[in-house]
Order: sequence, then structure tokens, then C-alpha cells
Amino acid sequence: MAESIVDIIKGVLKCLGLVVYYWIIAIVKAIVPTSWQAKDISGETVLITGAGSGIGRLMALKFAKLKCRLVLWDVNQSGNEETLAMCKEYGVTVKAYKIDLCDRDDVYHVANRVKEEVGQVDILVNNAGIVTGKKFLDCSDMMIQKTMEVNIMAHFWTVKSFLPDMMSRNHGHIVNIASSAGLVGVTGLADYCASKFAAVGFDESLRFELEAQGKDGIYTTVVCPFFINTGMFEGAKTRFPFLLPIVEPEYAAGKIVDAVLCNQSMLLIPRILYCFFALKGFLPTSCLHVISKHLCINNCMDDFKGRQPKQD
Repeated sequence: MAESIVDIIKGVLKCLGLVVYYWIIAIVKAIVPTSWQAKDISGETVLITGAGSGIGRLMALKFAKLKCRLVLWDVNQSGNEETLAMCKEYGVTVKAYKIDLCDRDDVYHVANRVKEEVGQVDILVNNAGIVTGKKFLDCSDMMIQKTMEVNIMAHFWTVKSFLPDMMSRNHGHIVNIASSAGLVGVTGLADYCASKFAAVGFDESLRFELEAQGKDGIYTTVVCPFFINTGMFEGAKTRFPFLLPIVEPEYAAGKIVDAVLCNQSMLLIPRILYCFFALKGFLPTSCLHVISKHLCINNCMDDFKGRQPKQD
């Protein structure tokens, strides 16, 4: 039966009213100190991929300080064991697992081990990522495939492993670490951008799907930082560091954990990225090209070196 004009008008007014209401709520949350909004996650189990170094390790330490149980996943076993030892100093339960996130069967196998040996996972942090940093035609097929497997396909397998239990309890939080390169294309990062755009879309779709199923106790957070100073983007540069700075790992890790504590849906680091994201929504492509050129976005990878192997 077709809706009447009156019903349509009522629906529009209700929609506008809710938009204004939630907009005000968002403004209030942006002003109110994080500590006032933080939920208690002590005793909850946090699984972090790529925990053997970088912001994965820093997040693990911050969750350990909050008295969470930790499950650490990384292909680098020695680095993962170092993170485990550091977290244990806070008196929490920690388990470390070596895993190949490029191997779907290995993800499912290790996930089942976690369920048997640790139990349910409350917070899943899809943090692991890699970057080639080459022009598209210079990227080998193998590297393109590996980028997609680590940066997005692994998200599918980890979420499929732990989401059913979260849904049965209507409790959980999924964090997907994407990138500002998942919002704006960057020269020399075609495969990386594709994987991170996918991560942003996956997170948003998953959030809407959970809402549609009435799972209001499960949250998702997508994180889109600018280059983080972990060595992964060694050599990448920014023309105006006062405006668009290279993000320090400690700061990024803190902001991500705060976003989890406040159930923040989308986190952009630094804050100026919110303005750029808004501009992309209404400016013509030609204008965006001019801005990108002025900010040297298309040249930021010219001197890229990436994480260099350690010298003995």
C-alpha cells in the first residue's frame, strides 16, 4: 500500500529531527572529556593483529594498563613474544600466537585455538598492515595480492571467526585500522589505497548490518590516520607538517584506545582530516586535484623507503 502524503511528511520530519538530535549528541561528545564517556573494559579479552611492533604493541600495552586480557597475533614470533613480556608486567593474562594472515585456513585454525585456550573475544583489533609504496605498474602481482590479503581479506576471516559469539551475547567491539589513504587516493599507493578504501567500506557496511539486526551491543570503529611514524612509511613526507603532521605512534595508539572506550564509529588522525573528508563530499574532482597538488599529496611518496631490515 502506497504511503500517503501525510505519512511521507511525518517520516521526513522525524528523520530531520533525529539528524539534529544525533548531531547535537555528537557535538556534546566531542566537547566532553573522554574520561567521562569511557566504558569499563577491565577483564575483557582484546585480540590485536600485528601486535609484535608499532602501534599494535603500543595498543596492547594501553589495553594491558586497563587490565584487559590480551591475545597477540603476529607473523613475527620474536616481536610478539617481546610484546607479551612487556604486557605481563601489568599483571594481566596474555597469550601470543604466530599467524600468517595471508592464509585463511591458518586464521581459522588459530582463531579456534584462541577460543579453546582463552575463550571469547570481546574486542577485536584488525591492526596488521603492509605497504609496497610503488607506482601501480611497478608493483608485482604477488605484492598486490599480499597487500589485499593482509590489509583487508584478513579482516573478513578474523571477523567471521569471532563475530558469531559476539552476536550471541550482543556484546563486542570490532576495530578496523584503515588509513587516510582509504578516503583519498594517493600517487604510489594504488594497491594500499584500494585495500584501505575496502576496509572503510567493510566497517561501515558491517556497522549498518549489525544495527539492522538489532545488535546494539556490538560496536565498530574504523581508524583513518595520516602517515604514522613507525618506520612503515619511512621516507614519506608532508609539505606542511604544522597542518598535516606525521602522526606519532604513541599519540595514535592513545586515540585509538580512547575511541574504543567511547564507542566512536570513525576516528581520523589528525583532526584536520575531518575537514578534508568533508571537502571531498562537495567539491568537484578538479578542485580536489588542485588542493592535493598544493599540499604535495601526489609527491608525498617520492622518497619512500619503507621499513628497513635491521642490521646485525
